[in-house]
Amino acid sequence: MDHFSDRRYLVSFDSALLPQVFSDVLAIGAGVAGLRAALAAARHGSVLVVSKSPADDSNTAQAQGGIAAAMDPSDSASAHTADTLEAGHGVCDPEVVGMVTEEAAGRIEELIGWGGTFDKEGSEIALAREGGHSVARIVHAMGDATGREVAETLLRKARETPAIQILTGAFVLDLIVGEDGACLGALVQDERRGRMILWAKQTVLASGGAGRLFRETTNPSIATGDGAAMAYRAGAEVCDVEYYQFHPTALYVAGASRALISEAVRGEGAFLVNGRQERFMPQYHERAELAPRDAVSRAIVSEIRETGHTCVYLDARHIAAAKFRARFPGISDLCSRFDIDVSHDLIPVRPAAHYMIGGVRVSREGASSVPRLWACGEVACTGLHGANRLGSNSLLEGLVVGYHAGDAAGRAAASEPGEAEHRRLKVAQKTGPEDIDVNDVTNSLRATAWRSLGIERNRFRIEESIELMRFWGRYVYSREFRTAPGWELQNMLLVGRLLGEAALAREESRGVHFRTDFPEADDERWRVRIVQKLGEPLRFVPVVRADDNSSPSEGNSDGAHTA
Repeated sequence: MDHFSDRRYLVSFDSALLPQVFSDVLAIGAGVAGLRAALAAARHGSVLVVSKSPADDSNTAQAQGGIAAAMDPSDSASAHTADTLEAGHGVCDPEVVGMVTEEAAGRIEELIGWGGTFDKEGSEIALAREGGHSVARIVHAMGDATGREVAETLLRKARETPAIQILTGAFVLDLIVGEDGACLGALVQDERRGRMILWAKQTVLASGGAGRLFRETTNPSIATGDGAAMAYRAGAEVCDVEYYQFHPTALYVAGASRALISEAVRGEGAFLVNGRQERFMPQYHERAELAPRDAVSRAIVSEIRETGHTCVYLDARHIAAAKFRARFPGISDLCSRFDIDVSHDLIPVRPAAHYMIGGVRVSREGASSVPRLWACGEVACTGLHGANRLGSNSLLEGLVVGYHAGDAAGRAAASEPGEAEHRRLKVAQKTGPEDIDVNDVTNSLRATAWRSLGIERNRFRIEESIELMRFWGRYVYSREFRTAPGWELQNMLLVGRLLGEAALAREESRGVHFRTDFPEADDERWRVRIVQKLGEPLRFVPVVRADDNSSPSEGNSDGAHTA
């Protein structure tokens, strides 16, 4: 029996007995994608934004690097496109890449118009360089606090918009889907008002990633894969889940949470050394420290294994102390808290889970396979990133696709007369007693995912992880929890299983997905996207590359895999 498939909703409920809230558009998530979607949708009707955490607590707020955009006269959207396609290892959607890079500069100017401030050199916006980029094109704010500036700008604008209401402290348990398969809203657990139903004409899912699935992660505690899990339970297709990006340089201090050390530090000239204080990146990649993230992460793992040390080090001692602090005030403060003086000491680092590349499969406008459900940001899979996200393309994707998803959802809602559709929905499920140690299972899951689904994978380890997750799922999914840790565990178990099954199927290495038993890329058999849907076998969809002669309609049509 597959308990993952048995439980359509995490909890039992009767909609007639619960408070009801109505809006034209429901936006789930208050990061860059959710807020940008809300602002676009608000031009067409009422919008309710819900978030399980405070509105200023998101992956967006913690993003250090910046926003990639061709702002310099010597740069171009086409060059940005080329770098994105190269980093994506042949499985990006070139139409989506072109749309996002073309709109990048305009979205930056839009933020500036709303009061956002970015670092400047003289009268011009300062541009930094990161790994995988051929030129300096990273717009940043307050040195290494770009995400917080973007989040505050969008949140301020949203609060100034009368059509937008923001509800925080509301855990979205599940999407509500009608008999026709269309999304009607969501079931939430509000920390003040209890359980309630949010009915909406259109719903935009922008709930972020699942980094907490892994023991080592740069993500905050809220990143538990809730959106991808609830969308899958509701019948949405998910795609590219095997691609999870690991950031090469998270601060590694025993007993401390893994904090990000932005790759912009390497862009400013810092280099990596191993435990013997030997620089090693030039022997792994022609771009050395500015190689794409997947290459740097694997090189670090190799050096750790070869030297027997627990980490490698960033050497920024040759960068003037005043310059480093001015450019990276947050990182300077972080290091200081652990008595690391970057002008004299090496910075201990190692990779950590950072970004969910795959997710809910959507069109370039953010439309999912479920009618009336849209998705954008880290929870979505647009095809922008391919098999490896180019640095600082994530905030950009949130701004661009968030706008398109919100605008499309708002227009669709405006075309429907009257209130959001609602109906009596009564769900009663058999459930076992809530008598398990949620923290213990969660810690075991995270350790297993890190060991078996991390930077290096192989068949034995992947199969072992799937079997463990199925075992845990038999008793975790048979229970109905009353608090967030239990629901988050259920969501992480589901996302972890989906990741494992996709990773097992892809018998090659591509981008962030590295199989030691299949160490080479295989374009002939595996230039496909793996699509997963509840109750259906894996589906393998051919990918169109920018240099293909076939039309997008031919290359993107679903088809059987020939492997």
